[in-house]
Amino acid sequence: MSVSVGAKAPQFTLVDTTKDPRTPMTEFAGKKIVLLFYPGAFSGVCDKEMCNFRDSLTAYNSLNAQVVGISVDSPWANKAFAQHYNLNFPLLSDFDRIVVKQYGILFEGFGGVKGYTVAKRAVFVVDEKGTVSYAWVSEIPGVEPPYDDVRKAVA
Repeated sequence: MSVSVGAKAPQFTLVDTTKDPRTPMTEFAGKKIVLLFYPGAFSGVCDKEMCNFRDSLTAYNSLNAQVVGISVDSPWANKAFAQHYNLNFPLLSDFDRIVVKQYGILFEGFGGVKGYTVAKRAVFVVDEKGTVSYAWVSEIPGVEPPYDDVRKAVA
């Protein structure tokens, strides 16, 4: 079961594309945080989703919100992904799947590969006090998040 609205957002530290540790709940304290969990870099729908948030980043920033992408990809894959699509928000690597388990969004058998686990496509908005104010989780990796609902949740 995934983290629900009203719950305290789980704390975590993951490495970014330069292998530096990042702790979003501390680093962005006092801001709304939009956590974008995506199954994998360079995988079609993930590309569209991250580019959509890239293109909307000014609007999120104007609402005192920080966007953060999280996948099980390596820091190197996320770095290539960020460079290829000019993604200008942090991408974090949950390569050991601890955070996707904390958030209850582990997807098993991605791409029909038995034993291959990734993050379900999910969006969590964490308010300035560290409480989850919005949660959306898809059981189907090919479904994009409801972008308008996410923006409304941040506003």
